[in-house]
Amino acid sequence: MAKRYILFYKPFGAQSQFSGAGHTLKKYISVPNVYPCGRLDHDSEGLLLLTDDGDFQHSVTDPKLHHPRTYWAQVEGLPSADALRQLESGVVIQGRRTLPAKARLLSSDSPNDASALPPRDPPIRFRKSVPTAWIELTLTEGRNRQVRRMTAAVGHPTLRLVRVAIGDLKLADLEPGQWRALTANEINTLKQ
Repeated sequence: MAKRYILFYKPFGAQSQFSGAGHTLKKYISVPNVYPCGRLDHDSEGLLLLTDDGDFQHSVTDPKLHHPRTYWAQVEGLPSADALRQLESGVVIQGRRTLPAKARLLSSDSPNDASALPPRDPPIRFRKSVPTAWIELTLTEGRNRQVRRMTAAVGHPTLRLVRVAIGDLKLADLEPGQWRALTANEINTLKQ
């Protein structure tokens, strides 16, 4: 039987599991015996890989292999160049310094940036007196709630978090709750 590899756009509020009560993956994916490669928190959105190939799942989630994961974070305030440099060089969270990351401020003018995301339901809180900005962070480690803790450490708490890529895989045309099978080329690229 052929192995299954799925790219899924996890919506806000969904749990990264099939079992249990509440808003789980079984609401969206009816493919039997596939499991998430890693996870996204309940309050995070975006790209999630699922498979029934245990070796592949391990290779994608093994922290020693440093698969890059790219996130768009809507944060409180307008991050300075210094705050972005701190994110890039690593910040101390939970007593340990994060690995170096890539960080940049996203432009609201570019259709490839956060303006292309569908609105979140429910929307983030809006406060007239506190501006928000979007930053892109690419990490090669996956600590629990890492992006949220990193942005808070530089004074810009995360309001909305969307994983937009794992390696070369991107959300592309998927909408929240939609999934598609990976192509053979995408699978081979990830396995390398």
